[in-house]
Amino acid sequence: MVDICCVGHITSDKVVTANTTLYMPGGTAYYFSFPLAGSDVNYLLVTALAKEDLRYVAELEHRHIAVKVQDSKHTVCFENVYETNTDFRTQYVSQKADAFEEATLSAVDAKIFHLGPLLADDFSVPLIRALAAKGRVSMDVQGYLRVVQDGKVFQATWPEKQEALSYVDILKADETELRTLTGVEDIKEAAALVTAWGVKEVVITNGSQGSMIYSKGVFHGIPAFPPSTLVDATGCGDTYMAGYLYQRIKGADEQQAGRFAAALATLKLESAGPFQGALEDVHHLLDQHSSKA
Repeated sequence: MVDICCVGHITSDKVVTANTTLYMPGGTAYYFSFPLAGSDVNYLLVTALAKEDLRYVAELEHRHIAVKVQDSKHTVCFENVYETNTDFRTQYVSQKADAFEEATLSAVDAKIFHLGPLLADDFSVPLIRALAAKGRVSMDVQGYLRVVQDGKVFQATWPEKQEALSYVDILKADETELRTLTGVEDIKEAAALVTAWGVKEVVITNGSQGSMIYSKGVFHGIPAFPPSTLVDATGCGDTYMAGYLYQRIKGADEQQAGRFAAALATLKLESAGPFQGALEDVHHLLDQHSSKA
């Protein structure tokens, strides 16, 4: 039994900003995993990618991250083009990986399964149901709201949302995704609707404007921590969720977990690629802000 199992594709990414063009691995699976390397929770990543890209897995294993690989004909290839305001980006997909299969996860037991779909067909509803029978399910909704047309990623509806979300305990979405998911403009009303569908905790991110967590009828406002320098916003949401679930499984409440997650995301913003510091750095940042309060 592992504490946290993340399931998602590692991608081959091109990241374009106003100042740089970078080529790197990415995806929820990649950015979520790094903060938990060497942590005091038992963590497993389940991913799927082509054999020629197994070097990405070797990089994670070198950092003592346990990885289970489902073979795939291709690796997902994304291009993320950011505007000057890095809260906004345009995405392109040139290649898709195989969907995850129930057989891949049949022998995996976890207290929390965190699902990071990048595209709408990455996880079937029967697979989500099977995982929910074994542990709590956390999900980043973004992939279910994406459709690829002529290589460009657009937002789309999710026909199976109410059935699938009835098996989900923790849902992560940014404000735009939550509005698209529910069809409700008011964020608090949208979060309440999602819980009516069965979700227990809704984690709502809003980039530099901070985040909000809705649980048990209560909204918890989480301010963003300003970075000392802004280098790379890719994967900040995934980094946030790694920090949030890490704290929740350690017994922290929603407010404590959200503050920790926000601080972790800020540290990730300050360098290119995934977070490669130590979780002690997050506590140091929190202590700094507490002393200024």
